[in-house]
Amino acid sequence: MFSTIRNRYLLGADLLLLPLAAYCSFVLRLEQPDLGQYVPGFFLFVALVAPLTILLFWISGSYARYWRYASLQDFLTLYAALAVATLLVGVILSVQRATSGVALAPFSIPFLFVVLAAGIVTAPRLSISLLHNVQTRCVSVPGTPQRVLIMGAGGAGAHLARQLRDHPEFGMQVVGFLDDDPLKHHMHIHGVPVLGSHQDIPAVARTTCASAVIIAISGLPGRKVRAIVSLCESAGLRTKTIPGLHDLLDSRVSFTQIRDVQIEDLLRREPIATDTSAVRQLLQGRRVLVTGGGGSIGSELCRQILACNPAELVVLGHGENSVFEIYHELLRRVALLPGDGPRPRIHPVIADIREPDRLDEVFAAYRPEVVFHAAAHKHVPLMEYNIREAFSNNVFGTRNVLAAAERYEVDRLVMISTDKAVNPTSIMGVSKRIAELLVHQTAKRCRRPYVAVRFGNVLGSRGSVLHTFKKQIAAGGPVTVTHPEMRRFFMTIPEAVQLVLQAAVLGRGGEVFTLDMGEPIRIADLARDMIELSGLQVGEDIEIVFSGLRPGEKLYEELFVPGEEYRRTTHTKIFIAANASSLVPANLDERVSALERATLRGDRTAMLALVQELVPNHCLEQAIAPAQPVVATPPPLMARAVGD
Repeated sequence: MFSTIRNRYLLGADLLLLPLAAYCSFVLRLEQPDLGQYVPGFFLFVALVAPLTILLFWISGSYARYWRYASLQDFLTLYAALAVATLLVGVILSVQRATSGVALAPFSIPFLFVVLAAGIVTAPRLSISLLHNVQTRCVSVPGTPQRVLIMGAGGAGAHLARQLRDHPEFGMQVVGFLDDDPLKHHMHIHGVPVLGSHQDIPAVARTTCASAVIIAISGLPGRKVRAIVSLCESAGLRTKTIPGLHDLLDSRVSFTQIRDVQIEDLLRREPIATDTSAVRQLLQGRRVLVTGGGGSIGSELCRQILACNPAELVVLGHGENSVFEIYHELLRRVALLPGDGPRPRIHPVIADIREPDRLDEVFAAYRPEVVFHAAAHKHVPLMEYNIREAFSNNVFGTRNVLAAAERYEVDRLVMISTDKAVNPTSIMGVSKRIAELLVHQTAKRCRRPYVAVRFGNVLGSRGSVLHTFKKQIAAGGPVTVTHPEMRRFFMTIPEAVQLVLQAAVLGRGGEVFTLDMGEPIRIADLARDMIELSGLQVGEDIEIVFSGLRPGEKLYEELFVPGEEYRRTTHTKIFIAANASSLVPANLDERVSALERATLRGDRTAMLALVQELVPNHCLEQAIAPAQPVVATPPPLMARAVGD
């Protein structure tokens, strides 16, 4: 019924109610219903104030608003238009009184009118909103609504509560808020009380009969999310969350897309403060090339580089499908860019960095000014069985990219490295360490800011352990972990790329930048959290099996090579080893050429001997053979979760 109300009815109501407000103003002032000598003044006042007020309502857009979702700003605009109209009529009456000497209306009438009219024009608009709320609450939905608590009584929580109230089809009824700010306790938001802090979750859930908690705090640190999830687990509650602030601002999701808490939420850290202006200044209007552009890191690099409005972006990759996907995604993003100025041009290039002639052709055609080298083989165990591919791609491919960059005078180059390059125990780690040395050598020779950036495992990347765990959980288990004390550093893809771009700004040439990834995380805890977030129990529904270290793996990763002198940069999340180029061996080119010849022959013995010369602190011979599987003993709750 209420959905048929249109603003033309409000226009009709104003035509009736504004004269009524004027009459009430005269009656209050005269203290009698008979207007007597002021009848002409009353009609003049109505003839002026009613059309003028309606005109200003129209100009201010009050008749174009959807009043069932009215906000305070809508009403303030309405009152401002009413006040301006009344002020103008008051000025007209004052001028008339001064020129004719006849008072057609008492001086106080405009003041009385604006107060009465504000209330009387508010009534029909407010009733539309109230009646809509009553109607939506009376809509029948299949089954009983799920009773939920909202963690966070701020703007996001209030907005979510209103959305759930106005959309009963979601099947959720908000029965209370929780917030750690004691000043908000015992207050009401949209009629819903704030019942306590996150520590009160079990008690509040019992008194309200809630079955789920929705975390509505954008950017909440992972340790706080873990604490909330742990309390919800102990109380038998499902835990859900709303999209993060980055997604909301990017218009990719809305508040109504409530989802289950994911492992990324438990590992979340405080948002990184990135100097976006410096990054934009570096990339805006320039020609940028990304190798490995179709990969998980490379594609995110392309997205964030595009936001800096480069003149051209060359997406170079070996896999045609991945390059195709990111290319068309970037084209869609370009089409949505605001403004009428020149737009970035996107060039998809299928090329293998192991082919120097093809790279020369690409660099000659596009003349990149900035290069991000993300192409690499990254799977540690896989590279143990494919040494030739590891060296040919990670070492000789990097050498080809550097040679092309130097030949075509690329201003700035950043190579994506890994923490596995530090005291490496794997072929992949060794190959990336040699690649770092090549970057330092080239930077020293050409005196340009060519740098390497190290970071650890990336959540959501194609080689991430999360994908393996998800598949194993979906298959009913078991979830395999190599060792109970295996620990790794983790970052999200956007977080890692933000810092890579920041390091690109800081680089002067020959340095290694290492990203501050927080505390290393125990993989067994990661597996346990993923099982419990899936609504399952370790040991009852799914087992964790320890399968033993694989070839090339070590328990702990390190961040700096012995001899590197590191310190924090001006960015608190980035370390720098400024003396990294001083560690380059004098015969690097000769040794790498010899390694290339041994690789082409497939001579494993010669390859390992040359690696010993190039990376003397490596431990390739310490690979541990797989042990017998051992079933894990589950802890009682998530209290021993990641980082605790």
